[in-house]
Parts: sequence; structure tokens; C-alpha cells
Amino acid sequence: MFFAKKQLEQQQLDSLQAEIAAFFELPERYVKSWIESKGKQLTVDVPFVCGSRLADLEQRLKGYLSLLDLDKVKLTMKQHVAPAPTNNPPILCIKNVIAVASGKGGVGKSTTAVNLAFALQQLGAKVGMLDADIYGPSLPIMLGNKDLKPDSEDGRHMTPIESNGIVANSIGYLVPAEDATIWRGPMASKALEQILMETAWPQLDYLIVDMPPGTGDIQLTLSKSVPVSGAVIVTTPQDIALADALKGIAMFKQVDVPVLGLVENMSYYQCRKCGHKEALFATEGGVRLAKEQKVNLLGQLPLDVVIREHADSGKPLVINEPDSPLTQSYLAVASAMSKQLYVQSMQPTSKIQIQNV
Repeated sequence: MFFAKKQLEQQQLDSLQAEIAAFFELPERYVKSWIESKGKQLTVDVPFVCGSRLADLEQRLKGYLSLLDLDKVKLTMKQHVAPAPTNNPPILCIKNVIAVASGKGGVGKSTTAVNLAFALQQLGAKVGMLDADIYGPSLPIMLGNKDLKPDSEDGRHMTPIESNGIVANSIGYLVPAEDATIWRGPMASKALEQILMETAWPQLDYLIVDMPPGTGDIQLTLSKSVPVSGAVIVTTPQDIALADALKGIAMFKQVDVPVLGLVENMSYYQCRKCGHKEALFATEGGVRLAKEQKVNLLGQLPLDVVIREHADSGKPLVINEPDSPLTQSYLAVASAMSKQLYVQSMQPTSKIQIQNV
């Protein structure tokens, strides 16, 4: 032969697979199905959202192909969100339901849930939100549309409220803010099921559910009757919050809902003038709990007045300050969660059956 072969051979594909696995710190068998090679066409399709890391991987793979004298191979990079296996039948149009929970109130769960949702959207996912806190809904305020009411095109299903590209529904859109929701547990659980099932959700990669604090009726209803793909636990570093976060982790494990990881919120306060960091609520508590419970630490988020200001004003931080370090922290948490959901779906289990969407 007087010319080099310009398409990938199996040995080269195996090496490429190893490169991708190393990039994402995953076993090689997890990435094998991502690669498709047809002649001089090479496609890599990542089954979770990773944002700018996709471009970083593309540059790395192009360099690898250049070293192999395969510059003429056309590389196409894609990402998509795969539906994870669950115990219950899927909800129409929703690939993955993610519960954002805490064992205790006051740890910033709702703020974290909202910013996580917008971070996933910025990474390329189609995202919706469900406010499961029937007694104290927060989403209408945080999404900046507390005065809106859902419409219905068919008289049976509600059209979710849109905010900056994310759709949501909440009891807060249906009940006046000045009225108290005085319902017993079963009634509140039934109301949540109705809001979830009677909303005309568009095609979503993730439905982020802002759970009420604790481990009561609503949490059990959602875990047992809704196809929850995974749970994210939010805590602050001090012992009193960690004790309740531990109960939340235990509850999800008991009902066979995978705990995707833990977010340590309010990990530290950083002075805006000198940059000094101070741990106001103890140090590394979430790190220790994650290690003890063998769950992933998805990230550590700071205590910052900017986060509170954006939440109160209904102007999402991730949308309004896309280049801020705070936004980058939420993007990192979202990327880690999306990846962990895929990793969890690859784990062998005898209890969970995969449902197609």
C-alpha cells in the first residue's frame, strides 16, 4: 500500500474508548456504546449533559486522531440524556424524575433545586420543576411568576408555567399566597399526585422535584408511586443538619431510590474584600457524611448574599450571572449529578426494571 489507511481500526477504537473513559473517570465498559465508527465518520454520543466539557473532550480526541495520522476522519460530538431505570412505570414525556430533598428545613434546599434545574438547562438538558412542598411552596417566588395561574387546553390537564425556558407547576400557583394549606398527610399526598399527573408536561430530560423537608407522607408517596430516578440530598455542614440528612438518605435507600449524591450547602463564607474563607456552620460535615454513607459528594456551595438576592427577586442566578463563580459551582453540581445518574443506571440490580420512554 502506498497510502495510509484513513479510517479507524478496532485497536484504535479501543484506545479511543480508553481515552474517553479516562477523561470522564469511568470504566471503559461504560463508554463503549457511545462510539460509532463508519468509514471516515466517527460519532461520540455522551449519555449525560456535560456542558463545556464536551468541547474539551472533542479537542482531546482530535489531538489523538492527529497523532494517528487520521486527520481526515470527521469527528461528531453529541450529548443526550438517557432515561434511568426505576421501580415504577414512566410518566409520559419525562425521562428522569429527580427528588431534591433534605431531612431538615432551612438548609437551602429549594434554592439549590432551582439553581440545579437552571444549571442542567444551561448544560443542554430540557428541564421542568415540580414543587412538592404543599404546605410551603417556594417555586412561584423563586421563578419570578407568583401571580400566574396555569391554563388548560383540554379542560383536564394544566399547562405548566414557563420561566426562562424551564416549565414548572406548584400548589402555589393554585392557592392564594395568603391562604394556609391546612391538609392532613393523605390529602396533601393526593394533591401532589394530581399536580404531577394532571400537568401536560412537555418532553423533559429531567423533572426536578423540590421536596418538603423531612421524611413524611409526601416523601413516601413520591418514592413509592412515582418513577423517581434518583435523589439529591441537600445539607449544611453542622451536626444537627447532618443528623436529619442521614435520615433522608436512609429513607431513599429503604424505598430503593438511588441516592445520586449529597450537596453541602453554606459550606463557607468568603469575604468579598479580602477573600478569606470562614466555615460558619462547621467544617467538612457533608464530606464526612458522604464518605460514611458511601454516596457521592456532588459539590460544596458557599453562603453568599447574592444567592439569596436572586432567589427572592425571582431572577435565577445561573441565568442572570452566567459567568460568576457561583454559577460555575452550580454547573459543576449539575454535571456531576447528570453523570452519576448514568453511572447508577449502569449498576447491576435485581430490584429495578428498565422502563422505556
